[in-house]
Formats: sequence, structure tokens, C-alpha cells
Amino acid sequence: MSEESVRPLERGLAVLRALAACDQVRAGDLVRATGLARSTVDRVVATLVHLGYVRERGQELHLTPRLMELGNAYLAASGLTGEVAARTARLADELDESVSLAVPDGDGVRFVTQAARRRAMSVAFRIGDLLPPERCAPGALFADAWDEERWAAWRARVAAGPAESAFPALPPGPAPADIPDLAARVTGSRETGWALDDQLIEPGLIAVAVPVRDSGGRTRYALSAVSHTSRHTAQGLAEAMLPRLRAEAEQLESLAAGAPETPSGAAPTPGHVTAPATDPATAKAELGSGFLQSLARGLAVLRALGEARGDGLPLTALAAATGLSRATARRCLHTLELAGYAAHDGRLYRPLPRILELGHAALSRLTFAEIAEPHVRELTERVHQSTSVTVLDGADILYVARAATVRVMSVRITLGTRFPAYATAMGRVLLAGLPAQERERLLREAPPRALTPRTVTDPGELARILERAAADGYATADQELEEGLRSVAVPVRDAAGRVVAALNIARHAGTGPLAETRDALLPALRDTAAAIETDLHTAARFQAVRLP
Repeated sequence: MSEESVRPLERGLAVLRALAACDQVRAGDLVRATGLARSTVDRVVATLVHLGYVRERGQELHLTPRLMELGNAYLAASGLTGEVAARTARLADELDESVSLAVPDGDGVRFVTQAARRRAMSVAFRIGDLLPPERCAPGALFADAWDEERWAAWRARVAAGPAESAFPALPPGPAPADIPDLAARVTGSRETGWALDDQLIEPGLIAVAVPVRDSGGRTRYALSAVSHTSRHTAQGLAEAMLPRLRAEAEQLESLAAGAPETPSGAAPTPGHVTAPATDPATAKAELGSGFLQSLARGLAVLRALGEARGDGLPLTALAAATGLSRATARRCLHTLELAGYAAHDGRLYRPLPRILELGHAALSRLTFAEIAEPHVRELTERVHQSTSVTVLDGADILYVARAATVRVMSVRITLGTRFPAYATAMGRVLLAGLPAQERERLLREAPPRALTPRTVTDPGELARILERAAADGYATADQELEEGLRSVAVPVRDAAGRVVAALNIARHAGTGPLAETRDALLPALRDTAAAIETDLHTAARFQAVRLP
């Protein structure tokens, strides 16, 4: 690295890459993976924990959904939108096959959105995974734009031996023996306007891809449908999928052409860049040498690159967005450029798809329950009571995350348990979040019945309880599901404000009044619901997060 680079940022990026490569890792593992001193790794980890990008669980370190801010910065700058991701998911439903969008990344192909079908045998690639161009359908589309220097680099890489070390997303085992020549595939795709993968990744896996072009005619994305030879032959897949893939590619091109862009040289829209988890200067004052301010600043610059629509943003705009001096921002950008995460054309900076390797692939398949679980556990540790998250399933609540206390007398419920929604605090929160007609329909189809002498079953009174829950933003249930059981619940909302889950604390009713229990538990419940929502909104910005 040059003298212009920021060493703490270099080291922090190396640690993030090592963390992203493992499901579970300890500080000692990071020392071995990066070659950094233990003291350096400890300072990097402490900084990432303080920024909210890493969570400590005993000696184990885990990436958090907040880290997806970094990958989201690239996805936003690339022109990907929630609408594009939603269209991909709808197309997968229509075709009943997995559908993906990919972009070129050096001489590789990197996925930026994926809508997989739920089957016993399904596609296992994740957003951010990188594949070699010679072993996937999009590779022939992207290689058509290579210059001789890029072709030479690709030939040197292929001649060096197996690609598994450079492309860890490849399935284990030897490559197929009869991989077609990439140059010949490029010529073929140029003539036909599409490309085929006939079991280039692994036996049985087939795919067909078409280009999605930008206003200059360059291939911006590759739109692919992926299947298996148990369902189609490779040629049969192409014949079945191509008409719809081409029509969708035209729609995506129209969307991109009509999307507003930040004018070159304009500063990012105020408030649009995700705010950092902590102010680097304040954290440095609080934590001293344990906090790497340069790392925090560099990651803030990387997040700000998410506003680099079109050709990119100038240094002045990025410095203004992060509150850094031009000199500091320039050194951070130089480091990111050397590491392959940013590009500079002499005037403007833009993010590169390699950013997605910083944990995005590892985090992109988190379910809602997996996002909620660490927060539920922390809430239980805070209040010393059992806590749960449920979703609505018909007229019942379904437990999807839970952390129980170890007490002589505790609430014992397992994941997958169902209870009638009307008699529980969580159910009332979930019912209150429904449109009135939907709520009334569910209660008509499953009329309330008394589970204890305290259970509210009168339709009018229950309607008033639900209206109050919607207005107050919480609900209670006092011994209506079971004698002696009292609970308080709050909603968890998606980015559109819809109630998608409920969070509660359950405890023994004791002798105190319900209002006392409510007032004691509500602040912690609301704090935790807000933390779950923050992670959910980050994870779901460019892809659907799966509910049970």
C-alpha cells in the first residue's frame, strides 16, 4: 500500500473479509487469517463492535445486519432499487424458477439480487457471491465488453490453476472437464443476444441469461433464470424462458432510463445516507486507543459512496456528506480504491461491486427470526423475564424467536407454538395492525372463546381493545390466555410501516397492578423493537426478508 493509504482502514477491511468468510470466528482465528497482531485485531474488533457491525457472544464474533449498509451503498449507487428487486421476485414466481441479476466485477460475475424457489433442490448462491465468467451464463455477456488487457488477465488467471481459491462460492469438487471456450461463447451470445450455462457450475444446474443494457448500450446487468436438468434440458429452458426474460429486460432498461440520478458534482441528499452508529470523534474521546477513528471514518466514506449515482461524486461532495476534511476523505478514498472497493476517473468516485464481499453474502439470507433472535436474547438479559417474537398465522400467533429466563417459575413456550391471537398481547398487536375488514374476517372465522375467566370474548369490547392497541402502539393481556400469566407487547414494523411481527415480555402476574407491569416493561420493549426494525430495514432494503 502507498503512503497515502490509511493503515487502520486497510486492516479493518482485512478483518471484515476474514469475518465474512466464516460462520463463527474468534479473535485468534482472525489473527491467523489476516496475519495481523492480536492487539491490532482486538482494536479493529472493538471499533466494529462500537459501530454496530459486529456482535460479541462470549468469545465468538458475529456480523450484524447493520453491516449490510456497506453493500447497500454499492447497490444503491449501481441503480438497483427495491422495485427492481421486487420485480425479480415476481418474475421468479411467474416462471416458477430461480431468477437473479448479476453485474461484472473485474473478470468475475457477482450477484446483486436473487429470488430462489423453495425446493429441496434449489439455487444456493447469495447476493454478493462471485463466480468465474467461464462457468456461468452471465460471464459470456459481460466478457463481450473486455479489452485485450482484461482478456490477458483472465487467461493468466485460468492458466494459474483451479479457480476455487479466488471464487469460494464455487461448489466443491473438480470443474467439469468439457467447459466450452469462453471466447466462443462470447461470439455465440453476441449473435443470439443471450447466453447459456449447461452444467458449467455443477452437474444438473442450468441457466439462461439475457443482457440488461444502460443508455449507452453497455450490458449493465445480466438477468438469469436458473433451473435443473430434472425440470428442463438446457435448450428447453432457453426456449421456455427467453421470451419472458427479454420482455423483463426491456422493462428494467426503461426503469433505469427513467430513474432520477444525482447530478455529477452534487452532494448526497441530506438524510439519505445512513447515519453512522456512532460519531467517530465522540467514540475516540470515550474509548481512547481502543477505537480506530480512521477505520470509522473510512467506512463512513464508503457508505457515502451510495449516493454516487451516474458517473460518481467528487471529493468535495463526499467530504461534505461525511463531515471530514478534503484531505482525510481523499486518503480514505485512496485506500478504498487500492483495495478494489472504489473507482476514480480523475474527478469522480464511485463504489465497486467488490464491496459486497464485506459480509453482504453472509448476511443476505438471514430470516426475520435470525435478525430478531439476538435482540430478543439481549432483552431477556436486560429485564430478566422471558421474551418472544411472533407473527400472525391465520387467527393464531406463531412463535418465531424466543429467549427464556432460568427461574424456579418461568414461562415455558417453544418455537413453533401457536395460541389464539385474540387472547394474547402479541396477537392483539398483530390484529390491530391489520385493515379493519381483515381483522373482522379473522375473528368471525375463529370466534373467541373463554380460555380463562378473564378472557375477553365480547366482539364489541375486543374491537375497542384492538383500536386502543393500534392507537397506543402496545397491548396487554392479563391472565386471559392462562391463569397467572401477564404480558405486554409492542409491534415490529417494516420499512413501509406495516406491522409484521410482535415482541413481548411475559411474566407471572404477581400481586401488583397491570399498569405497574406495563410501565416497567414498555421502555425496554420499545427500545428492542426499534433495534429489530433498524436491522430489518437495512437487510430488506434490496431484497425480501423471509418470514416463517
